[in-house]
Amino acid sequence: QVQLVESGGGLVQPGGSLRLSCAVSGSIFRLDDMGWYRQAPGNQRELVASIASGGYSTYADFVKGRFTISRDNAKNTVWLQMNSLKPEDTAVYFCNTQIRGNDYWGQGTQVTVSS
Repeated sequence: QVQLVESGGGLVQPGGSLRLSCAVSGSIFRLDDMGWYRQAPGNQRELVASIASGGYSTYADFVKGRFTISRDNAKNTVWLQMNSLKPEDTAVYFCNTQIRGNDYWGQGTQVTVSS
């Protein structure tokens, strides 16, 4: 059973930082490509950043230069460091992986950017 558990969300002021974590179990993590998505109320879920099993990362234009995705295969964990947060970054953030054509999601963690 593949499980993804996110943590690290919360309330932060504009310009602040948060670090999200996603702990993965039940898979061969080092082989998994991982992604962080977000979904704001009334909006579709959108890809924020991804990191391949070999470490290559990609970012959505709206977070480039502000967010950093990283992973530690020894800890079965992927992180999303979020800096210079803006109110429009407010959303539920989800961790994702796809294994043999199946999508696996965590429960999500709320990030609220507000003064």
